[in-house]
Amino acid sequence: MSVSPTILTKLQNSFDAQSMMRTFGAELSEVSEGRCVICAPILPGCKQQHDFGHAALAFGIGDSAAGYAALSMMPQEAEVLTTEMKINLLAPAQGDHLMAEGHVIKPGRRLVIVQADVFALLGGTKTHIATMLGSMMPVLPK
Repeated sequence: MSVSPTILTKLQNSFDAQSMMRTFGAELSEVSEGRCVICAPILPGCKQQHDFGHAALAFGIGDSAAGYAALSMMPQEAEVLTTEMKINLLAPAQGDHLMAEGHVIKPGRRLVIVQADVFALLGGTKTHIATMLGSMMPVLPK
């Protein structure tokens, strides 16, 4: 299900305000209700000592994809904050880009349970490199 233009603008403006996502060269690629995809190149400054994409890159875009998936289901005035996030690294981040697909498992008033899967893309090959599970806390204005 698609989100309203107002919610899409809110998510894009929020994403554009994240300096870390700019540093990663990340883009908000897809948004629908309860789902978000973020893509980022594996830049030279985001690699670890074995020339793979660093786990921090995978975690960063996975956390944001899950967070924006949660935010897509919130009222216009709400925000979300990560309260907990676990990552399982499944394979080295070998490729040109990473793609994080975040989605809401269970929405709630106090906590939203989210999941993200991160893939490395190289040519036509898509390798599942990480899976994440966490919770987001809705933040409403006082």
